[in-house]
Amino acid sequence: MIELMALFLVVGALWLVGSLIALVFKLVFGLIGGLFSVLAGALGLAIGGLAMLLVLPLIALSLLPVLLPALLLFGLIWTIVHLARRPTATPVSR
Repeated sequence: MIELMALFLVVGALWLVGSLIALVFKLVFGLIGGLFSVLAGALGLAIGGLAMLLVLPLIALSLLPVLLPALLLFGLIWTIVHLARRPTATPVSR
């Protein structure tokens, strides 16, 4: 019976040591993977930003025929409102 208990104790101790080693490996590789993920995300954001800076003027020019009537209407309303408003008289103190 003592031999069986000693055998279970050795197996349990090896199991515990193996679990702790696996925990350390998982933690280390998880942190390293997270670091690489953050770096890759920052690189992707920079490349995406540069691509957007190149493509955005082309998109704006292609949308100009769609947005031009709305811009003209806005300009007409703004002009009418600013022409209809009378300038306020400022009191002059002497």
